[in-house]
Amino acid sequence: MKLILHQRKALGAMTNTIIFDMDGVLFDTEKVSSECWAEVAEEMKLGDLREGFKGCVGLNRTDAEILMHNLYGKDFPFEEFIETSHALMKRRFLEEGIPLKEGVKEILKYLTENGYIVGLASSTGRESVMEHLEQAGLTHYFRTVVTGDTVEHSKPNPDIYLKACEELGVSPVNAIAIEDSPNGIRSAYRAGMKPVMVPDLIEPTAEIEAMLYGKFYSLLDVMDYMKNRNKG
Repeated sequence: MKLILHQRKALGAMTNTIIFDMDGVLFDTEKVSSECWAEVAEEMKLGDLREGFKGCVGLNRTDAEILMHNLYGKDFPFEEFIETSHALMKRRFLEEGIPLKEGVKEILKYLTENGYIVGLASSTGRESVMEHLEQAGLTHYFRTVVTGDTVEHSKPNPDIYLKACEELGVSPVNAIAIEDSPNGIRSAYRAGMKPVMVPDLIEPTAEIEAMLYGKFYSLLDVMDYMKNRNKG
């Protein structure tokens, strides 16, 4: 099994609640999003926005706008840029489909069949989240879906995970968050949860590594780990 687990921190049988991020964890959307940003930035002659893209991974729209204005100035045309990028990305998904990450259906099926409470906390807006889940046939797996437009400040602030735990009726300390981005890990950690990382485009820094209860290379590895722990 390919994993790095922080042995000083136990994941074991202390919880039956798993809350997933969406983009970069369930859906392989971050690469497409990055390509759309680059294409639109070139069309609008905005220069290299890679730093902004990395910083915005995991943020809701409100906080992304703040970050982009801080990085590129108050005159950065955020609304036009985001709307154009989203339209391009939506068109690509319609043409090519929304790609699932490896192991998504397997782990969700395993968790629900074995009595886990499963939720979702995504900084993306609700309309897009529900559209993605319904298109992939995943909606029924989640007892709650909390989105970025239901909190004032999403990741890296803890609000979205605290809201998800509240809706599921569980204490954050007894819940695992599965994330791919530094902002998501910070959010789960600040909420008092047990953050588990399956990196997508961004590898964890030493700061993020210190917050992790586990780092895995795919959701299949997360599932295998849980199966082995349950056997013990």
